[in-house]
Amino acid sequence: MQRLSNKQKLWLTIIIAGIALILQYGFHYPLLAQIIVTIAGAIVALTMLVGMVKTLRSGKYGVDLLAILAVVATLAVGEYWAAMVILVMLTGGDALEDYAAKKANTELKALLDNSPRFAHVVTPDGSKDVPVGAKIIVKPGELVPIDGLIIKGTGEFDESSLTGEARPVAKTVGDTVMSGSINGDEAITLTVTKLAKDSQYQQLVKLVQEAEQTPAHFVRLADRYAVPFTVAAILVSLLAWWLSKDPRRFAEVLVVASPCPLILAAPVAMVSGMSRASRNGIVVKTGSVLEKLAGARTGAFDKTGTITNGHLTVAQILPAGTITKERLLHLAASAEQDSSHILARSLLAYASQHNISLAAVSGLTEETGKGITAMIEDHQVKVGKRQFVAPQNQQAALDTTAIYVSVDGTYYGAIAFTDHVRPEAAQTMTKLKAAGVTNLIMLTGDQRAIAQQVAKAVGIPTVKADLLPQDKIAALQSIPQSEHPVFMVGDGVNDAPSLATADVGIAMGAHGSTAASETADVVILKDDLAKVAKAVTISQDTLRIAKQAVLIGIAICTVLMLIASTGVIPAFVGAMLQEVIDTVSILWALKARQLHN
Repeated sequence: MQRLSNKQKLWLTIIIAGIALILQYGFHYPLLAQIIVTIAGAIVALTMLVGMVKTLRSGKYGVDLLAILAVVATLAVGEYWAAMVILVMLTGGDALEDYAAKKANTELKALLDNSPRFAHVVTPDGSKDVPVGAKIIVKPGELVPIDGLIIKGTGEFDESSLTGEARPVAKTVGDTVMSGSINGDEAITLTVTKLAKDSQYQQLVKLVQEAEQTPAHFVRLADRYAVPFTVAAILVSLLAWWLSKDPRRFAEVLVVASPCPLILAAPVAMVSGMSRASRNGIVVKTGSVLEKLAGARTGAFDKTGTITNGHLTVAQILPAGTITKERLLHLAASAEQDSSHILARSLLAYASQHNISLAAVSGLTEETGKGITAMIEDHQVKVGKRQFVAPQNQQAALDTTAIYVSVDGTYYGAIAFTDHVRPEAAQTMTKLKAAGVTNLIMLTGDQRAIAQQVAKAVGIPTVKADLLPQDKIAALQSIPQSEHPVFMVGDGVNDAPSLATADVGIAMGAHGSTAASETADVVILKDDLAKVAKAVTISQDTLRIAKQAVLIGIAICTVLMLIASTGVIPAFVGAMLQEVIDTVSILWALKARQLHN
């Protein structure tokens, strides 16, 4: 049965129980029914014992010991129907946890796949892998599939998912391009410098795999209560046996002490909490993730696309001399109206919002990576980089992303862009602090000055900037144990290793990469950072109700153990009473789903 899924084990157990019932009560073959149940129970107990030994070797412990003892004891004294009831409860609990995990994973199918998979090879040699030295073409808007060196063309590349830098990076012949970055408006030709398996993207994948192979130690809710409850149940059972001199008493006490509330109540509460999270646009992949998130003390955040929108928008219009802002914006937007450049799109959107009219353009020429020259209202207008537009005007240089404008050789001004902070970011940090996540950190590949400015605006006290993916991992690993559990929030390919390293990885999945979403334990399906605080709140509510359900079950079990030790509760009746305990615990656990959103 070890290779069967938990759902298959549950169905097989039910089928065996049905066959045994027919044999005993339909054909009056109780001995045959007992043999079938005993064999099935022995097999299940053996597989559980093997699993328990593996668990103990890994340094963990669980609730299996009591269940194994209850099954073995009831079978040993001939109470095989009691054993069968316990088996149904055990396999049912495992199947329920599997159902929750499967349901969570199906909700991720709508996410986009950003993994580079295709390359346009100029000189194919018939092999499946693109060799070092081969020439490939990367078309406009395509993902760069392999690390390479530009040998033809110029362009601007969006490397935000790799480096965290929001602004596009201009590259020309002789510059290197990383796989996973997005090409701009011009096709370029690259010479491959690394095999696909050695590329920047695949290095990130390796980091993810390494991080996943060293998971943090974590004790589940049910397991925390398992040891004291198991010890108490065994002591009461042995004492009842010793006082009564009847081995049946040992089985009778163990049956009512069977840890079904631990096995069923906690998973039901977790499934309910996961369902509530799903209704809020939050996919939680496993129940243990809710437990970790409920106790989170540290929240680490990427900047670009997480704290900020990840989209550059107009921040300032800086006209020179007596030029008006409207005139400067009118000329710049008119020149850029046919461009698909990321800054041009932002500029045109801003002009439209402010009802700026556009003039007709003629004689337009564009130099990729430099700027645009056009005739507008009988004037030559240049829009683009400072060296292209006003090379003699040194005062025009700005420390932020900007485009510059000149008319007939005269400098007219500049338009600056910024990556805006999400409006809900500051309130999210306040809510997290109120929920007990007091240690807030920003981990970003962006420049320190920009990162500190953003962190100050939203209330994040600690900033670590200019980080590579491996630096983010090191930063997470350096967090003291007293500040764990730690969750990490990100959206880009470069965040995937960090998400795997943290106790809980949270991906902004609405516009993020699949590499991040697949690695993460929690995926925010809506582009809303406030959902992170909501996920923590739901987790805390769920864990509180799960604890209540488990403790209610344990309290009832304890009372029944003491009663059973007197011999007034037969084993089969005790097993049926377990059904009552399970029902009470499950109904209480279901409250986790009914809480208000």
